[in-house]
Amino acid sequence: MNAAVVSDAERQVRTDLAACYRLVAHYGWDDMIFTHISARVPGTEDQFLINPYGMLFEEITASSLVKVDLAGNKIDQSPFPVNPAGFTIHSAVHQIRHDAHCVIHLHTVAGTAVATDPRGLLPLNQTALLVREQLAWHEYEGVAVDHDERPRLQADLGDKELMLLWNHGTLALGPTIAEAFMRIYFLERACAMQVATLSALGDAVPHPVMDGIESKTAAQGNHPELSKMMANQLAWPALKRMLDRRSPGYAD
Repeated sequence: MNAAVVSDAERQVRTDLAACYRLVAHYGWDDMIFTHISARVPGTEDQFLINPYGMLFEEITASSLVKVDLAGNKIDQSPFPVNPAGFTIHSAVHQIRHDAHCVIHLHTVAGTAVATDPRGLLPLNQTALLVREQLAWHEYEGVAVDHDERPRLQADLGDKELMLLWNHGTLALGPTIAEAFMRIYFLERACAMQVATLSALGDAVPHPVMDGIESKTAAQGNHPELSKMMANQLAWPALKRMLDRRSPGYAD
């Protein structure tokens, strides 16, 4: 990253995106070098930042992030390539969802397990109920290197903020990196709870929620101002303080 040509706004986005990569590693959601998080470059509609393909998430710093355009061309100098599947998925979202300044895609064990369960995310607990109505679904079409898949992914996503990619993994987006991270956090936690619950129950039937509670909880989870405040003002600063203690250097 050339400090002379990077604006303060871009520097902040780079710092937060590097923090997001470190947090994914901290929570054990990374898949070696094979998943990806992107953020739109401030003031642009066709440029975004993504991880250098070949670095572990725990290594990523603000300056190591790669800037690309929607054609997949690197805009700044980097010795690393860009993951082709990362480009396909992220460019598909950034092309049509101009409200999505950050996109997170993961291959966690629990998230992929639920994305492989034909029942999908079940209404088993509060966390799942908070996010289920925000979920979209997209069929697996092989490793996402075929740009012809993008229109189908876009159509399936629609106006949703979360997606389960059948047989593949999870996806979240948000107007800020903090909000996208909070969404993937709740989705991944709901998936982990489902795997743990069903494993513990065996043949037993889960305790059902009362009538009307699914819609009530969904409405509570879809409160835009409250969600924005919790993510940007409360959780994100606390998470970055934790990183400063446990994984310093992400802002470099």
